[in-house]
Amino acid sequence: MRLFDHAAATPMRVSVREALAAAEPLANPASTHRAGQRARAVLEDARERIAAALGAHPTEVVLTSGGTESINLALKGTWWASGRAGERGALVVPVAEHHATLDAVEWLEREGAEVRWIGVDAHAVTDAAALAAALPGAALATMLVASNELGSMQPVDEVAEATLAAGVPLHLDAVGAVGRVPIRFAETGAALLSVGGHKVGGPHGAGALLVRRDARLEALHHGGGQQRGLRSGTQDALGASLLALALEEAVAELDAEAERLRALTDRILDAVAGLAGVRILAADDRLPHIAHLVVEGEGGRPAQGEALQFLLDEAGFAVSNGSACSAGVARESHVVRACGLEGVAPLRLSLGRTTTAEDVDALLAALPAAIARTRALA
Repeated sequence: MRLFDHAAATPMRVSVREALAAAEPLANPASTHRAGQRARAVLEDARERIAAALGAHPTEVVLTSGGTESINLALKGTWWASGRAGERGALVVPVAEHHATLDAVEWLEREGAEVRWIGVDAHAVTDAAALAAALPGAALATMLVASNELGSMQPVDEVAEATLAAGVPLHLDAVGAVGRVPIRFAETGAALLSVGGHKVGGPHGAGALLVRRDARLEALHHGGGQQRGLRSGTQDALGASLLALALEEAVAELDAEAERLRALTDRILDAVAGLAGVRILAADDRLPHIAHLVVEGEGGRPAQGEALQFLLDEAGFAVSNGSACSAGVARESHVVRACGLEGVAPLRLSLGRTTTAEDVDALLAALPAAIARTRALA
């Protein structure tokens, strides 16, 4: 099977697998005996390395179980903290965010939060002017660094400038962007930034929320008070060290891999641009490893993304018609709808370290027939 779904999860790096296989058992890093303190040393070394890779201070690194927990902690924790201060304000949220953000925000909305939804353009790029106009009285603004489906880069600098001027904390979802484009937390202007290990060749179930030292945040759960009281629980020293290793390697190879992968995705987009009824949605300024397109139906019949995904899977290509489905259930892409399209078959092709030119050649050879059969099935 040729993997074209690295944006969902990229295979664990060889170095990470080897480090995992060679790892010795670690004690609880909160224990005061020597075994515990050895584990503590591993943990804090990993925290320092994660901070260095992401341009943060070690005290700003709150280790989590992954991107979803990091996003939930950022959004719910900030909103709860604003209420505790007697200033509970609105949440400013673009409509094309990842479901980890949308579902958390909709839960908060049921709890009484005011949500100010911000539109996107035909490339899923957030309307920065509309977001800035929605900031007065807000408790938090959140935004992707880049669309996890289309790959379109978002106006982070413009939005950060507006949030700083308004005194509103900004959360950036960098889960899909870290290791693909440079991320230096101290330079973003954000108060909070989420990352996950499985996007950079690290372990599943390991991630971090970077929390600026002046950010006000309530914990989601409580216990031993670890990590500034923001994320209680026995910390996974081994998982943190594996995450640090993956981030270090991803950052070190970023420039070379970005150039290589952009050349491959450009080949895909150039090839499909000549196919009738196929539209490229991503903006020119996009993540280097994502090629996103939509297939239009024929004769007034909608094209089905699930059919296109299934046909390519049968041909030996693991692809996606959006972000990874929830609980194994495929959903119509809310991002494509937000771009103003319905009745089309989205196809997200995301490349990674293991993708070769031969893989792309094989995909391009199989794609026209899969598109034709998708339309026929409709």
